Amino acid sequence: MAEIEIPQFFVCPISLQIMKDPVTTVTGITYDRESIEHWLLTAKNCTCPVTKQPLPRSTEFLTPNHTLRRLIQAWCSANSSNGVDRIPTPKSPLDKAHVEKLVKDLDSPRCFQFTLEKLHALATESERNRRCMDESGVAKAMIRLITKSFKQGNTTFLEESLRILRLLWSDNVNMKRLIDESFDFLNSLTWILQLHHNDVKVINEAMPIMKLAIEVKDSTFLGNLKVEFFRGIVMSVLKNRAISQQAIKSALHVLIETCPLGRNRMKIVEAGAVTELIELALEKLEKSVTELIFILLAHLCSCADGREQFLKHAGGIAVLSKRTLRVSPTTDDRALHVFSLISKYSASNEVVQEMLRVGAVSKLCMVMQADCASYLKEKARGILRLHSRAWNDSPCIQVYLLTRHQR
Repeated sequence: MAEIEIPQFFVCPISLQIMKDPVTTVTGITYDRESIEHWLLTAKNCTCPVTKQPLPRSTEFLTPNHTLRRLIQAWCSANSSNGVDRIPTPKSPLDKAHVEKLVKDLDSPRCFQFTLEKLHALATESERNRRCMDESGVAKAMIRLITKSFKQGNTTFLEESLRILRLLWSDNVNMKRLIDESFDFLNSLTWILQLHHNDVKVINEAMPIMKLAIEVKDSTFLGNLKVEFFRGIVMSVLKNRAISQQAIKSALHVLIETCPLGRNRMKIVEAGAVTELIELALEKLEKSVTELIFILLAHLCSCADGREQFLKHAGGIAVLSKRTLRVSPTTDDRALHVFSLISKYSASNEVVQEMLRVGAVSKLCMVMQADCASYLKEKARGILRLHSRAWNDSPCIQVYLLTRHQR
C-alpha cells in the first residue's frame, strides 16, 4: 500500500488517513466524521482546522459527503489487489428523536426490558452515540430509574441501568445538575450496596458511579453522610474479596474524599474500615490500590479511635513494615506518618516491643540508609529517637541513627 498514491482529497486533513465517513462542515472543508467530531468536542477555540473560520460545535451542522464516500469506496475496491481494504458504508448517525422515543418507551412495562437492552447496545457502540444519548436525556432517565427502584424496593434491571449510566457519565457540570436534582440518588446507591452485598456484578457497577457522584456533590452534603453509608462501602466492597479492583479503588477514593469532612473520620472508623483496610493490605494488590489504602489509613489513624482499631489488629504494624520501601514513595510517606502517630500518641510498652518484634524498627533503620527523600529519613530518625531507650539493645540500632548528624 505504501507504493500506491492516494488521491489527496481522499485524506482527512486532521487524521491524514483515508476518510471512512467524509462529512463537510459549514466552511466547505471535508473531514472524516470521527476526527472532526472529536475536534469539535475538545478544541478550546472551535474553528475550522483548515480555514480557521468559526465552526458551530453541534454535529448537526456536519453534512455527509456521499459522493466522495462512493469515490473512496470505488478507489479502494479497484486497488484491493494491492492490499487496500474496502471501506464499508457507515451507519447513519444516531437520531436524537429516536433516542427520545426510546426514553419514553421506558415508561411502558411491555417495552422496558427491550428498551434498556437497546440503550445499552447504543451506548456501547460509539462515543458519538453516547453524546447523542446524553443530550437526549438518557442519563437523567437512568438516575430516575435507579431512584425509583430504591423507593419501590424493586431490584429488577438495576445492573443494566447502572451500566448505561456509567457509560454515559462524562460532563461533570451536567452530571452535578442531575445529581443535585435527585436528592435520593446517593441514598439509592447506599441501598444498592447494603441490599446487594453478595451481588458482585451490581456492586462493580454501583461503586464507580458512587465515586463519580461524590466528586460532583458539595462538601456540606458530604459532611452529613450517615454511618450506614460508610458501613455499606466497608461491608460490601472492602470486605468482599470477589469485588473488582476498580470497584475497590472507587470505594477507597470515596472514603478518602469524604474522610476530612464533618465527623466522617469517626464514622468511617465506626464502620470498621481500619480492620478491613489492614486485611486488604495483606493481599497482593496493584500499586495504586496499596497507595490508596495507606493514604486512608494515615487519615484514620490521626484520631485516637482509629489508632486503637489499628493496634487491635495483629497484622497492623507488621503490614506497615512489610510494605515500606517495597511499593512506592507515596506508600513510604504514609506508612511513616502512621508510625509517627502511633509512636507519639499510642506507644504503650507493648506497642513499642511489637514494633521491634515484627521488624518495624529494622525497617525504619533501612529507611535511614535507603535512597529515598531526605524528609523521610528525618521522619524515620525522629521515630527512632522517640523510643531509643527501649530499642537501644536492638542490633539494628546504631548510635549514628539516634544523633542529629551521622558520624
